[in-house]
Amino acid sequence: MANDREVLREIWDGKLPICFQLDQEEIMDIQQPDPFYVMVPRLSYFPLVIDKMKRHFLRFISQENADNEMWLDYNGQPLKWHYPIGFLYDLFCGNDPQLPWNLTVHFTKFPENILLHCSNKDIVEAHFMSTVKEADVLKHRGQVMSTMQKKDHNQLWLGLQNDKFDQFWAINRRLMESHGDNEGFKHIPIRIYSDDGICKQRLISPRNSDGSRKIIQQLISELYPDKPDVKLRTHGIMLPADTPLQWLSEHMSYPDNFLHICLC
Repeated sequence: MANDREVLREIWDGKLPICFQLDQEEIMDIQQPDPFYVMVPRLSYFPLVIDKMKRHFLRFISQENADNEMWLDYNGQPLKWHYPIGFLYDLFCGNDPQLPWNLTVHFTKFPENILLHCSNKDIVEAHFMSTVKEADVLKHRGQVMSTMQKKDHNQLWLGLQNDKFDQFWAINRRLMESHGDNEGFKHIPIRIYSDDGICKQRLISPRNSDGSRKIIQQLISELYPDKPDVKLRTHGIMLPADTPLQWLSEHMSYPDNFLHICLC
């Protein structure tokens, strides 16, 4: 079970400064809008943190576009809202950190072939809960989520949405406990992404065949036998090669209970 509370708190408190700027082609007002600066939680999702920013830019665009779905890009690359913000930053800026993170806001030309639609926060909640359930199937065969009540699911979601550490972890700690005779999870919920955003997801055990704890270096050898020098990054941190996967999953998973890791 996750017990290094200071680590959990440091991960939870991670923030990113972001500078949002409206696409120049969409500005209809004579006056140029000021950029909108905000600190956002690394663990959150863009649809949960952009309400004020959206209101800031609405008066500068054509009113016929005001009801359109807003979307974001970084250097021309649309940002997928269903990925955590901190992971997106690591994916696009991990090798060349820049702060604040400069993003462009759009109300037209929605990239249908790249982004999922997200008309309201209920869609974010549905995606989040679906991912948590998938992680629980990998860790506990789904036994934890299935025994929770609706109010527990709500508390988990509201803790994330409202940035309430204690509210979230009062429920999430149950998802981080080992069950049965195993000292650890059945499998580690982990997704590893290359620079182009392509995701590799495999069934990964937290233990080696001899019962010893599997560490990052052994995971790399297992997944990338021809690339021994590969490095992995999450939450802006290069992961030490001797980090046990079980500990990593308990302490450095995103709120959806998956490890989202960038290949370096």
